[in-house]
Amino acid sequence: MEKLRILLAKGRIYESVYELLSDVGISIKLPDRTYFPTTNQKDLAFQVVKPQITSWLLANNKADLGFSGKDWVYENGVEDRVEEIMDLGFDGVRIVAAIPNTVDYDALLKTPVTIATEYQNLSKRWVESKKIDGTIFRTWGTSEGFVQDSEDALAQILIDNTSTGSSLKANNLKIVDTIMESSTRMYASKEALTDPAKKQKIMELKMLFEAVLNARGKVMLEMNVANDKFDNLVKGLPSMRSPTVSRLFGDNGYAVKIAVKKSDVPTLLPKLQQLGATDIVEYELRKVL
Repeated sequence: MEKLRILLAKGRIYESVYELLSDVGISIKLPDRTYFPTTNQKDLAFQVVKPQITSWLLANNKADLGFSGKDWVYENGVEDRVEEIMDLGFDGVRIVAAIPNTVDYDALLKTPVTIATEYQNLSKRWVESKKIDGTIFRTWGTSEGFVQDSEDALAQILIDNTSTGSSLKANNLKIVDTIMESSTRMYASKEALTDPAKKQKIMELKMLFEAVLNARGKVMLEMNVANDKFDNLVKGLPSMRSPTVSRLFGDNGYAVKIAVKKSDVPTLLPKLQQLGATDIVEYELRKVL
């Protein structure tokens, strides 16, 4: 099989995917002033690109696999030309329309408006769906300052991504509509999926990523329990499936092992002690299949 060509997006996506690849066992190293990371995998070839163009490159078969926010897939209008393999859940944001706190939204829509945004196509679709008399003003980077309740304001509506809304609030803007929700996802080119060898490799990567992501929210707990307290302890255990149980040496109780949600540990540990568990050990999981 020829190498699977994988696109890595710059910025936050790169950092999140880099860590995920590392946890899977795929190491990458990006030499200074280059865009082609080296890797310990002979059947993979990586290239670093801007996040805005990842999905466009996949749609035009310039690569086999890539990581992109869903927002840029739809902004590029290629949602039907690439295949979403899995939602990694990283960098969750909403694409929203926002206006100054002091402005009435319904009244604003009845007047000609200018929209400041980096999302040209998403904004055009939104304007058409709302039947707004709107002009779209292209921005790059931070755009909140363009939208103010003032005759001198360059725009009256902002369309941008937000995770918490705190930046909008700090600039006295309020959200009036959510256009879509987005997160970092793994996409494949349609052409790559017609190649049996490449498709198999893509599905293997998906399986490894799922195993790592499943493990990140869980920990393993091991404990001992005396014979007379074993039944009560097992009845009180949460677990992914049934707990793993083995006899202690000398028939002096049981060793019990369970995988639990990491968020449950603070309340679970005191409960386990009350149920008779001793020698409790907690450790991280690397992969869960």
